[in-house]
Amino acid sequence: MIAQDTFPVEPWQVRETQLVLDLLGSSESVFALSNGHIGFRGNLDEGEPHGLPGTYLNSFHEERPLPYAEAGYGYPEVGQTVVNVTDGKLVRLFVDDEPFDVRYGTLHSHERVLDLRAGTLVRTAEWTSPAGKRIRVRSTRLVSFVQRACAALEYVVEAVDQPIRVTLQSELVANAAMPEQSEDPRVAAVLSSPLEAVESDSGTAGATLVHRTRVSGLQMAAGMENHVQAPGRTEVETHDAPDWARTTVVSALEPGQELRLTKFLAYGWSAWRSTPALRDQVAGALSGARFTGFAGMLAEQHEYLDEFWDAADVEVEGDAEVQQAVRFALFHVLQAGARAEQRGIAAKGLTGPGYDGHVFWDTEAYVLPVLTYTAPQAAADALRWRARTVEAARQRAAELGLRGAAFPWRTIRGQESSGYWPAGTAAFHVNADIAAAVERYRVATGSEDLEVDGGLLVLVETARLWMSLGHHDTRGGWHLAGVTGPDEYTAVVVDNVFTNLAAAQNLHAAAEACGRQPDLARSLGVDLEEQASWRDAAGAVVLPYDEDLRVHQQCEGFTQRPEWDFAAHQEYPLLLHSPYFDLYRRQVVKQADLQMALFWFPDAFTLEEKARAVDYYERRTVRDSSLSAAVQAITAAEVGHLELAHDYVYEAATVDLRDLHHNTGDGLHMASLAGTWLALVHGLGGMRDTGGTLRFDPHLPSGVTRLRFTLRWREAKLCVDVHPDAVTYTVRDHGSSVELRHGDEELTIRSGEPVTRPLTTLTPLLPRPVQPPGRAPHHRDHPA
Repeated sequence: MIAQDTFPVEPWQVRETQLVLDLLGSSESVFALSNGHIGFRGNLDEGEPHGLPGTYLNSFHEERPLPYAEAGYGYPEVGQTVVNVTDGKLVRLFVDDEPFDVRYGTLHSHERVLDLRAGTLVRTAEWTSPAGKRIRVRSTRLVSFVQRACAALEYVVEAVDQPIRVTLQSELVANAAMPEQSEDPRVAAVLSSPLEAVESDSGTAGATLVHRTRVSGLQMAAGMENHVQAPGRTEVETHDAPDWARTTVVSALEPGQELRLTKFLAYGWSAWRSTPALRDQVAGALSGARFTGFAGMLAEQHEYLDEFWDAADVEVEGDAEVQQAVRFALFHVLQAGARAEQRGIAAKGLTGPGYDGHVFWDTEAYVLPVLTYTAPQAAADALRWRARTVEAARQRAAELGLRGAAFPWRTIRGQESSGYWPAGTAAFHVNADIAAAVERYRVATGSEDLEVDGGLLVLVETARLWMSLGHHDTRGGWHLAGVTGPDEYTAVVVDNVFTNLAAAQNLHAAAEACGRQPDLARSLGVDLEEQASWRDAAGAVVLPYDEDLRVHQQCEGFTQRPEWDFAAHQEYPLLLHSPYFDLYRRQVVKQADLQMALFWFPDAFTLEEKARAVDYYERRTVRDSSLSAAVQAITAAEVGHLELAHDYVYEAATVDLRDLHHNTGDGLHMASLAGTWLALVHGLGGMRDTGGTLRFDPHLPSGVTRLRFTLRWREAKLCVDVHPDAVTYTVRDHGSSVELRHGDEELTIRSGEPVTRPLTTLTPLLPRPVQPPGRAPHHRDHPA
């Protein structure tokens, strides 16, 4: 776990004041840079030491067989794993003949700063070589939001007190050796030398390497161009080989003099384009970067982020740690999706190889809600990617004997890559999660463009899946059997409440969308009878309820199962210490499930039912998933447990800055980072966006004195400014207005006419619930 003082609490940056080698893996994830297309882990410029080298291209992957002790019909046979591609961020430094290596000589100071407004990683170090030569090093790295294929690095070396000879080696390296795989099943499968050399070429100060994957047959190119500024005589030469290229710079420096290397990088990949086309793409991108210049790229980056923060910033007064963490979270969520452009957003973004680089339901359930209200074009592109993979989802449904489209539980390119049936194939709710994201985008933006461009196709095919998966009983109730909800410790069940409600919402949304797009619906073979069947099923969905306990059951029979023996099993996560057989048959919850239903479908439950559900499931939820804390924050806040909600906000916000799950080294937890925004805006801010209406009912815990956030709604930027006793709504766009509900009051907020309303009184119906032993949420006052 990362100590609280490792990254000082500062509002607009994450700063590491000293290099701790034992934390390199985690800090490399924290300091990762990406634009959704290219991803650089925050490795040291010289490459070593490292926790885990990593350079990624979105969706660039290798295929591998999925082994089974006993194969079965319908089991996926091929897995997909993200590939560590050609590393272009390497700059090795030699002082006279000695390599700059922080493990040798004397490291006087070392600092890295992730600037959340500039979009850069800045590193400064002062070091004395074993021979007594002292230098200062400053590097600035960026992955461009504006120039999608490009990244850049400026590397400056200064002689401090003696003349030195400086040698820089700026490199491209493919097939870098990777650390051995962890026994943790969440860690990516390690592939040995996945890239096969196709072509290499070099000039005086740059080079291009082209490689392809051995099995999936994808081809990529990486290029570099180096520019040198030095006070005296300098020699530059470049050499290349199949798996590496190196530009070597040699210069002599007197005390106080600097050698400056500016390195432009470009990447491209394709499954179809030729080698010359990829090579030319990279050359063109390098030309664009050179034309802009490093200073110009820095200015572009800052301008891009200024626009983002203007519509996305969240201010939290009274809790400086959460303030820093929510901006860190928003920055990384933006990095994950900004320029993904019709490719998926993985659970770890492009910050590490965790979960093999797969996309899960996390994207639509956690990440896309944030992007929809802060960077809607990125959300639309991610959903268009889902629409492009419908044919693979149809094929998967046919394999399972179902109609419609069965989207994969985990994937990179659209095919199912999960070899574990109960928590994979059976988790059909992923289909409704995708459909919900399509509908949310339409409602939040007021645009039907996405619905026409693939959205209706997704809604229709997922609705057809639910109709072939569900059934009516003799009394007319509609059931879903053999499904797994968000809780992966309660698998293959009947009538999971979240899944049933999500499927019903999916069916309603599909029917309504067909009404809005009748011609397109007819082209998909949808008639009025099919639409009516969707509405009938949705209206008859069954929600299990225990009359004796007066609580909704997570699934049919859940409350009658034996309790989990927490006294005997307190090693978390339970999946690494207890057999799934025992987990599946007991009342123990991995992550928020029924509570997820309370959040997503607030009108399906009374306030008393919500209070009882929170009380019941809090005691059984162990949060062995980073997805859970944010949802528990939201539901705790709604039923009046504001201090508990604050604790959960803190946990969701610091899951990576404190490495609470001990696996940040494999990449950041995008869903939990996005969940920080959800917990603050939906939880403390009381926002709900169901039924096409924007609603707010904010309340603040004692430790937060002000919460201010901005979001995009239709064509406007709406600012919500919450104080302990009142909230002010402001529309910041000239000539715009927003209709919303504050509590039970309907308001129209017009540009230039802020509206202030008092906060409603919130009294908990039940005492604050306890959590399982050892699973009380983390909080700044009592960190684990």
